[in-house]
Order: sequence, then structure tokens, then C-alpha cells
Amino acid sequence: MKNILVLIHDDSGQNARVQAALDVARAVGGHLRCVHVSIIPEVVTDFVSMGGNALLPEDEALKEAGNRRSLRERLENDDVPFDWIDVTGDLTLSMLDAAALTDLVVVNRELQTSLFPNALELAGRLLVEARLPVLAVPEKATGLNARGRALIAWDGSASAEAALRAAVPLLRHAAAVTILYVEDGSLKIPAEDAAIYLARHGIPATIQREKILMDRPGAVILSALQWAKADYVVMGAFGRARIIEELFGGATERMLVESPVPLFLVHGR
Repeated sequence: MKNILVLIHDDSGQNARVQAALDVARAVGGHLRCVHVSIIPEVVTDFVSMGGNALLPEDEALKEAGNRRSLRERLENDDVPFDWIDVTGDLTLSMLDAAALTDLVVVNRELQTSLFPNALELAGRLLVEARLPVLAVPEKATGLNARGRALIAWDGSASAEAALRAAVPLLRHAAAVTILYVEDGSLKIPAEDAAIYLARHGIPATIQREKILMDRPGAVILSALQWAKADYVVMGAFGRARIIEELFGGATERMLVESPVPLFLVHGR
């Protein structure tokens, strides 16, 4: 997890995602690649119709020029190595284009105090199209406590397996790791196997089993992370076809909308 891509754009989630990216990079000895996106005029027009603050393309350019200066100054005074890419274009396509040779992408989960940018769609497309680990950060987060408590939402799927493997460099620093198994009858790989896998990487973990009863898995995960006082959650994303998740709801969608802590997500095979 040495190459960490982070979106730079002046919106309500920027400070949270940049701080989380810095925290992860410090923990794992990583390098930040900052993709600074100025939105193209067509998208700025959509932004205006949705109540955004940028009234003209020139305003967007001026705002992002100031954002570039302040963020570069902040990073240059920090202890994390970084490089910088300036891009003008569509936000999602710009991030997808920059995602080659990346170990982790840091964006936001859904932004709740802003309609733009569409952080939920950005995270979803990065997961499904780029097939990269994504750290989705709530806009009010103050960073990511790498030495805190981690909760792994385990269903034994290919996505959960991929998330577990990808998160190992981060999990090595956690003070406590809990594997949450929500018993819904879909388990393919036992939670005990996940614990053994982590133990071989020097990461002790406890297993917590919960029954769904009348709740959906997402509700159980949200309750468990509060109970465990988790600082972040590791989970597979879109374990079912994404169109099914969108039609019927799923744990991924709910966590991207409601999670109060950062989500480390991977979409497997």
C-alpha cells in the first residue's frame, strides 16, 4: 500500500479525505499522488443547477487556483512524500485515468452537506471499474486512526477476501481487530479461516457473530461498529451485482451513505 491516490478539489469533503490519506501514508510509509481536478464547464453548469457556489467556469478556475496553493503549501510542510497532477475535466474520468499503478484511492463516501460532487457515484465507479481498494471517508471525519480499532465485515465472498488481503498493511498497525460475521446463510469461507490468515501476518483478531433477524446486514454492521468503537471498517464492496444492490439495497450502499467512520472497500471478482 505504497501508492496512495487522493482527490484534490475544493468541496466539503476535501479536508477529511486529505487528512485520512496523510494518516494512512504515515502508517504504511506510503507516497501520495494528489490529483487536483478543476471541473469542465459542462459539469460546472450542472453544479450551478444543483445549487453549487461556482457561478461561472472562471469562478471554478479561480477557486481551484487558490485551493491548489493552500493544499500544496500544507503538503510541503508535512512529512509525507507526494507528487501532484493538475487536471481539467470530468471528476470521475479524471480519477479513473490517474488510477494506474495505484494501491489505494482516497475519496469520500456520500457528501451529506453538498450535492456536488457526487461522491457516492465516484466511489462506486472506482470500485467497480478500476477494481482498486477505495478508502471512502465521511466528510466530517478528522482523519483515520491507523492505531485504533478495525472492524472487518466478513461474508466469505470474493470481495471480502480481496478487502482482507488488501488491508493487511493497514491492519498491522491496529490496536484491535474484530471480524464481524453476519449470519445470513451466505458464508463461503469461515470467519475462522480469515482469523488464521491474519494471524499468519502477525495480526491477532477476535470473531464476533451476529444474527440478522429482521435487520439487513448494513444495519447490523452499523450497530456493531458503534458497539466495537471501531475507527474504520474493512469490507467487500458490491458482493452482488451492483444493479441488484441499487434496486434492492445492500450493505455497501448503506455503509457508503451512513457510515460514521472511514470504509476500506474492495470489489472482488
